[in-house]
Amino acid sequence: MTKIEWTERTWNPVTGCTQKSEGCRNCYAKTMALRLQGMGQAKYKDGFKLTLHEDVLAEPKCWRKSSMVFVCSMGDLFHEEVPFEFIDKVMNTIWETPRHTYQLLTKRPERMEEYFRDHYIPENVWLGTTVEAAEYKYRVDVLRPLTPTVKFLSCEPLVGDLGELDLTGIDWVIVGGESGGSARPMKEEWVMNIKNQAEAQGVAFFFKQWGTWGNDGVKRNKKANGKLLKGEICQQMPKK
Repeated sequence: MTKIEWTERTWNPVTGCTQKSEGCRNCYAKTMALRLQGMGQAKYKDGFKLTLHEDVLAEPKCWRKSSMVFVCSMGDLFHEEVPFEFIDKVMNTIWETPRHTYQLLTKRPERMEEYFRDHYIPENVWLGTTVEAAEYKYRVDVLRPLTPTVKFLSCEPLVGDLGELDLTGIDWVIVGGESGGSARPMKEEWVMNIKNQAEAQGVAFFFKQWGTWGNDGVKRNKKANGKLLKGEICQQMPKK
């Protein structure tokens, strides 16, 4: 199980990563991996070094209850150092477990697009890319031509105003502020800009959290800052 509100389970056949863009600066997964390494967990004996885990490839087959599964919450399945042959093995498990829905999120949509040029996208797969600042909006155009059941954007941690968004073909947008001691503040107007455009274009909008900085510009525990946006919880899920 997981505390990530927009999914139900995580599955990590790949752990570890390398910095790709501005949202990686205070990577929560790296912090957690190093903590787990310090606790002596065998899976994280190499810390946040990119690692392929053949031993967990069959894990979802043991989950009887249908679940929403976030793939590689502790890494990036489409990292340049993950061979397509290993991604094939991950996808084989996905094909063999149609009762689950798999969310594949990447900061490397170019490589995801390259993989799916020669592979079918299963009906139980959602594909997403991270757009944390305006300079990464090009990723939406890379994702757009793909044809999964759901295409989604993760604007988390949102570290800048995204400006105008073309959400054509996008089904869902997740927004959240950064957590941790070095977290950067997120402004309410940045969030509302995305929300208003999502609503205008008929796209489901999910606001996860304010993070370490509240909407009042005060730094405090992320739980205390909560997830209210203009006094409301806005956590829509996409129509499948």
